[in-house]
Amino acid sequence: MKQYIKHLALLFMAFLCCCSLLKAQDSQSYSLEQLKATALRNNHTLAIKEWQIKEKQAKIKEDEIRKYPSATVNGNYLYNFNLGEITIPAGTIGELQLSPTNTALLPNTDKTFEVGQHNNFTIGMLAYQPITQQAKIKTGLEIDKTDMAVTEKERFKISLQIKQAIDKLYYGTLITQKQLEEAEAKLALASSRLTDLENAQLAGKTTNADKAGLQAAVANEEQNILKLNIQLQDYMGDLINLTGINAQSLKLEVIEPEVQPIDQLEGYKSAASDSNADMQIAKLSKSKALLGIKAARQSNIPDFGLVGGYSYQYGNAILPSHIPFLGVNLKWNVQDVFSNKQVLKQRQFQLKQAEENIQYTQQQVDNDIAKAYRKISQSQALIAVAQKALFYQKEAFKLQEDKQAAGLNVKTDLLNAKSSLAKSEADMYAAQLSYLIAVSDLKILTGQ
Repeated sequence: MKQYIKHLALLFMAFLCCCSLLKAQDSQSYSLEQLKATALRNNHTLAIKEWQIKEKQAKIKEDEIRKYPSATVNGNYLYNFNLGEITIPAGTIGELQLSPTNTALLPNTDKTFEVGQHNNFTIGMLAYQPITQQAKIKTGLEIDKTDMAVTEKERFKISLQIKQAIDKLYYGTLITQKQLEEAEAKLALASSRLTDLENAQLAGKTTNADKAGLQAAVANEEQNILKLNIQLQDYMGDLINLTGINAQSLKLEVIEPEVQPIDQLEGYKSAASDSNADMQIAKLSKSKALLGIKAARQSNIPDFGLVGGYSYQYGNAILPSHIPFLGVNLKWNVQDVFSNKQVLKQRQFQLKQAEENIQYTQQQVDNDIAKAYRKISQSQALIAVAQKALFYQKEAFKLQEDKQAAGLNVKTDLLNAKSSLAKSEADMYAAQLSYLIAVSDLKILTGQ
């Protein structure tokens, strides 16, 4: 019995811990910077770019090895079924006068000798040091480094796009939540009006036609709330997917929008020319095209280098057993002189494409910056108008509250003022957050 009670107590404590943990997770709210950091940490596309950068680094190290001597070790074994023969005819060496009448031939008879052995094997090493190709190898390394720089800029661009998406989803969610508050206030107003009409209908002071119109107004507000909830769920789903947070929903920290200092338009365009991710990639593409032209010209240089090595052989009596050697090697494919002319033209055409791409990208970036800058000015104008409307709606709501306290109005009048105030607050908040989105777009376009 005691053991049973002990198990129940442990289960109850575990249940309380789980409940407190879930409650802590539900109560956790995320700031904009936290969501950005989490998205950058969990994004798979960024991880792919990281691995691509490591791949490019390995490629650079691989090509650097080509600057140094290449060594080849080789060996082989042969079994010769037939051996060669050398025959020395009699008297080839000369004659030996033994006496005035007796002369001996050297050799005295034909002599036949087998040359070599049935078992033959060789082993050796050959080393080649390129000399004239060093310039081309260096150009190839520069191309590899340019490729890696392009990949790094692509990773930087993706990180900016992720931040921009988080900004828009975050601000869009907050705007939708504010619009939801407005819609709920309108629903409360429509429901109050419907209640007042039903009370008047019981007193015989109105008709069913008036009631149908108010019922339609209530239904419309309920539909609007449903649409906003669906939109809110979509924003939350996109945020969860983009950040990789394992949760059903996210609680966002409410921010107080602040006006940020803005410089002149030309200053942003000048900064974007050097720091914009697309501009940097376009300029790197031009650098790569120039390196391609340089490499095509270097391909006409003959391949000249030093060669040396050592070989050991057994089975051939004519050749020495140990054979060290040193020399030079020249290789030149004459056909490459003609084919490289066409390769050079291709590289020059690629350069023209890169130059056109720089101009096109610069034009697009300038246009996007002007659009974002214009949107900032428009948002500032909207904020100024929304501030006036909000001020007057607050005054109107305070007046209705005072009347309500004095018994000079009905509940519907207060709810109407509250609904108008909620709309002004939502408009003000939307204008402020639209301003922040435009500022975020401008910063991203300038590579910040």
